[in-house]
Amino acid sequence: MRILGLDVGNKRIGVALSDPGGLIAQPCLVITRRGLDADVAEVLKAATLNDVEKIVVGLPYSLDGTLGPQGEKVLKFIEALKKATSLDIETWDERFSTAAVERTLIEGDVSRADRKGVVDKVAAAFILQGYLDSKGPRE
Repeated sequence: MRILGLDVGNKRIGVALSDPGGLIAQPCLVITRRGLDADVAEVLKAATLNDVEKIVVGLPYSLDGTLGPQGEKVLKFIEALKKATSLDIETWDERFSTAAVERTLIEGDVSRADRKGVVDKVAAAFILQGYLDSKGPRE
């Protein structure tokens, strides 16, 4: 079963994809935001092309565990996604995912320009991998 992971931001949506066994997440693509309907259509296109059965969306909680303004925006995106598909959609706490990915890319000596092009999809892979790891090995 393949799973799509999303890191939903204001300007871009990072997309990651699991392997068929649901063990490993890989960065896939970055969708430039153009409006809610177009964004949902692009996500569902990626899901269809990759025979996805589930979508995991990173939900940005605040340090105190509440949802801030960005979390509310992501919930609205999830709501639109649920209206447009029958795929199972789950959320995953994505606190610190982008910061962790940025730090890793900096430590890997990736230039600022190159980081901008990959950070969103790598953050989506980070989110999806956390979700996959929490489920344990699949048989």
